[in-house]
Amino acid sequence: MKEEGRAKCGGEALFEDPDYPSEDASLLCDGSTPIARLQEEVTWLRPQEICQTPALFPDNINLAHVKQGLLGDCWFLCACTFLLKNKHLLNKVLPPDQPQWGDSRYRGSFKFSFWQQGHWTEVTIDDRLPCINSTLCFSRCHSPSAFWVALLEKAYAKLHGSYERLWAGQVSEALVDLTGGLVERWSLGDFGSEEEQRPEQDSDQVRRRRLDLNLLHPVKDQCAVSCSTQSSPGGASELGQYHALTVMEWLDVMTVSGSEVRLLRIRNPWGRCCWGGAWIGSGAGWSSVSPVTAVDLQSRVAEGEFWLDETEFLSHFDDVTVGYPISDEGHLKSIYTGNLLTHSHQLAGRWMKGPCAGGSRNSSGYSSNPKFWLKVCERGEVLVSLLQHRKWRNTEKYAQTLLEDSKNTKHQHYQAIALHMWKVEKKRFNLSRMLNKPPCASTHCHAYEREVVLHGDLEPGYYLLIPSTYQPGAEARFLIRVFSSSSTSLSALKSPAPSLPLTTDGEWENTSFSGSWVEGRTAGGSRNFLSHRQNPRFPFTVCDESAVTSGVNVRITLRQSRPDTDLHPIGFHIYKSLEGESETSPRDDDPVASCVPHCYTQDVTLACCLPPGAYTIVPSTYQPDCSASFTLSLARRIHRKVVKSQERLGRAIQEISHISVMQS
Repeated sequence: MKEEGRAKCGGEALFEDPDYPSEDASLLCDGSTPIARLQEEVTWLRPQEICQTPALFPDNINLAHVKQGLLGDCWFLCACTFLLKNKHLLNKVLPPDQPQWGDSRYRGSFKFSFWQQGHWTEVTIDDRLPCINSTLCFSRCHSPSAFWVALLEKAYAKLHGSYERLWAGQVSEALVDLTGGLVERWSLGDFGSEEEQRPEQDSDQVRRRRLDLNLLHPVKDQCAVSCSTQSSPGGASELGQYHALTVMEWLDVMTVSGSEVRLLRIRNPWGRCCWGGAWIGSGAGWSSVSPVTAVDLQSRVAEGEFWLDETEFLSHFDDVTVGYPISDEGHLKSIYTGNLLTHSHQLAGRWMKGPCAGGSRNSSGYSSNPKFWLKVCERGEVLVSLLQHRKWRNTEKYAQTLLEDSKNTKHQHYQAIALHMWKVEKKRFNLSRMLNKPPCASTHCHAYEREVVLHGDLEPGYYLLIPSTYQPGAEARFLIRVFSSSSTSLSALKSPAPSLPLTTDGEWENTSFSGSWVEGRTAGGSRNFLSHRQNPRFPFTVCDESAVTSGVNVRITLRQSRPDTDLHPIGFHIYKSLEGESETSPRDDDPVASCVPHCYTQDVTLACCLPPGAYTIVPSTYQPDCSASFTLSLARRIHRKVVKSQERLGRAIQEISHISVMQS
């Protein structure tokens, strides 16, 4: 890579970013993309070295639109186009009033902000940009003297670690990173292989719907819409695989025959036309509308844009991405109703192998997944999103490298995730019984996407949210976000006692209890003392006759909440309960099983075989009046019926990328 001399301003050396230097490490990650061939030709120049009068934006805003260069980041550029239509969002990403070239305050640096994992992150860069023959080799504006796109692209590349990291991605991710909002994606292709097979096994699934543009009509002038193709469409003269374009507008036009035709104006990030349909140039479509209408619509087409009708649109593109409108006050507007969603909450969580990565509902460990309470105070529209963190490993302040995962494809950086929601009548309920019922809402399947979204009009009450990965033991961090038109609250359920290390011989149902021994009240001590009957009591039942035939069918762990230096000796007994007996009734019978002698340890465990019936666990310290809190973990072996819905794994998403020779 060629080096250039250091520029100065007013005698002072201009800022040179030590965290993202102008060298190959900032350009490339692993050299796996075509830009690796460019490194010997690239020089890094500041805008004032590229043109005489550089500016962030041109006087003519139409010339501020993006034009893709030699980097396959059309997915990011489509999201950038949306910023030009929303000045309040653009000002959030690129704070105004920064000193530019020619300003005495200019020092060669610019600040940008990106929404990352729940908050806005500031990224500062110098303004040295990669060029070939003194011309920007990556993204630029249609105006050669405007540099907002090139600088924004560099800041986004710094956030990811290199320009090469931007090769191939999803428009949905870039839109969220640039707006902090919410995005949904529809598939326009054949659903047969994924959504329509085995419907009898998916009775509670919310199917992924085909896109109906009428759905978006109330917000069509405010939302961001992008379309992408994964193969060369019939009307495309140049489009190859995996390319994203922007829908600039659509409208219903009256034809000369009195019918209506819906037309969409599409912008290609390459900055040139690539379509040969009925509505291009002097295509046959224009003869079906009045000459006045034809002239008006054709006059709206800027460089790189073209019109097509709804039939062409739905048949030639594979996916549509829709970004929710965001008001000047920062509130989301629903694409379903147009309602402002003025209430919002977010909570972070993670799946960890062992305690809380239970996999899908196909797995017996599903109930160990993280759980969240959503309280809806009054009926209203509610959106709940599950956003997982990309699997990065930080190596420097901004530079990042991917965590390798042999099970993932080259661009597969996410777990397959889903979100399920159940309505409960009260906070105390039988979890295993509820999980065998269909959820009131769920995502269409476990999908390899960064974010999945639930939408509904919810009645007041409590709702249990359970995010999950498809595979048990899959680890990732995530963010739960809630947007609603009415008052809501979001909270995480307290973590239960650690799960018992269960063998793989069958399925197990886990239950956790919390309790405490209180001096003078519930700290009755061992069976050596008459006060033993004062100890807390925890009833449970064994229902599965078939589970008895294989030996151990119950495992119980008692864990005290005290430091290792101040432990009580603890143990417990299991008593058979008589029919109709109150769980607080004193018992003088011998226990059917015991975990004794009492031991000075954090936890004690008993595994045994119990016949079907009702039982009570009585945990105790050895001496009476020893105060402490404790948890009980109860695992019962079961032959669980398969839930009515069999979870499915969605297809792997194709990331959008295309290389195009930049047109001068």
